[in-house]
Amino acid sequence: MKKYLAVFPAARIFQRTLLLLLAATLFLTCASPAAAQKEKKKKKDNTPPTDISSMPSPLPEEQQIDYLLSEMLGAWQLGDIEKLHKVYAEDVSIVNGSWAPPILGWTNYLAVYQQQRTRMQQVRMDRTNTYVKVSGTAAWACYQWDFAATVDGQPSTSQGHTTVVLEKRNNHWVIVHNHTSLATGPPPAASPAKPADAPAKPAAP
Repeated sequence: MKKYLAVFPAARIFQRTLLLLLAATLFLTCASPAAAQKEKKKKKDNTPPTDISSMPSPLPEEQQIDYLLSEMLGAWQLGDIEKLHKVYAEDVSIVNGSWAPPILGWTNYLAVYQQQRTRMQQVRMDRTNTYVKVSGTAAWACYQWDFAATVDGQPSTSQGHTTVVLEKRNNHWVIVHNHTSLATGPPPAASPAKPADAPAKPAAP
């Protein structure tokens, strides 16, 4: 009887200790994720919202404009009105290569562009010799272009120069003026001398 009484309190103490350890383990297991989540939420709430529009662009201004010119020419070739509109300002002025008054405003330019674009297929416009100059929130760029397309069912090619003036509005460069002019092609290669009695071949127009 004495032996039983001696063992029984020891067994009860062991059981209680085991239960306490299990309860502590269970508490720590549940509390850790909750605390971590609470801490994570606290950190997240304390982080100020990031305004992407005010962040400085990783590209230098000149490269941003060069990229914008590529986007503009790509949209012009594909007939992508939405992308083209992002590049041109609402109050843009356009001087084209034909003898015509300047086009004022995006809406007027869009009407002329769409009228021309419906007549063209297989459009290709290559840009070379680009120069970009930035001065504060204003910039200008000039480049040469080489155009090829099927116009009214006939192959057509031309070359020319374009100068654009840009302004930085709402942290985004837009074209406010575009001046395009046609250029004559490169002079033909010199042909070998002909006999004096042979008539000279007329120059191509």
